[in-house]
Amino acid sequence: MGESFGKHFSITEPKNINTVIYKVDKTEKELLKDNPKYTIERLDYTKELVGNNVKKTFYVDDPAEDGNQLIIFSFGKEKVVMNIGYLETNTNTVKISNKPIPMTCKTLYNEEDTEYREFSYTPNLKRPITIIDPETTDEVKPMLYLDKETNEVKGKCKLKAKKSYVVFEIRDNNDE
Repeated sequence: MGESFGKHFSITEPKNINTVIYKVDKTEKELLKDNPKYTIERLDYTKELVGNNVKKTFYVDDPAEDGNQLIIFSFGKEKVVMNIGYLETNTNTVKISNKPIPMTCKTLYNEEDTEYREFSYTPNLKRPITIIDPETTDEVKPMLYLDKETNEVKGKCKLKAKKSYVVFEIRDNNDE
C-alpha cells in the first residue's frame, strides 16, 4: 500500500457561494534570477452536500514542511471576497486571517474586441498569475507556447469582449 504525502482540509459554504483556494509557493533560489518570486497553484477539491450547505475538501500535494500560505476566493452573486489563510502542516489545520491583508485585485473588462493576455511560466511550468471567470469560478486556461526569441515557455489567455474577469498575481511590495 502506498504512502500519502499530501494534506487536506475541509470548509463548509452556503450553496450560493463558491470557494476556490490557491497555494502560494516561493520560487527556489536557484531559479529566482529570471523567474517570479512567487507562483500560485489552484487546489483540487471534492464536494458533498451537507444539509443546505456544501462541504468542500481541498487537497495540498507536496505541502511545505513549515506550512503553506493560501489565498481564498469566495465567489457570490456579483461579489468576490478574498482572504489569506495558512495551512499548518504539522497539525493539518488552516488558520484564516482576521484582518484583511492589503492586496490589489484587478477586474478586466473590454467593450471592444477579444483580448489576449500573456505571461511567462517558470521552468517547472508554474505561473505567477491566474485569470478567473467569476461566473463559473473556472480559470481561463492559457494556450502554452515556446517563445523562440526568449526561449521561454509562455501562456496566452483569450478573454472575451463584454465579460469581466478577476486577475490575480502575487508580488513583493518592491515589485512594480
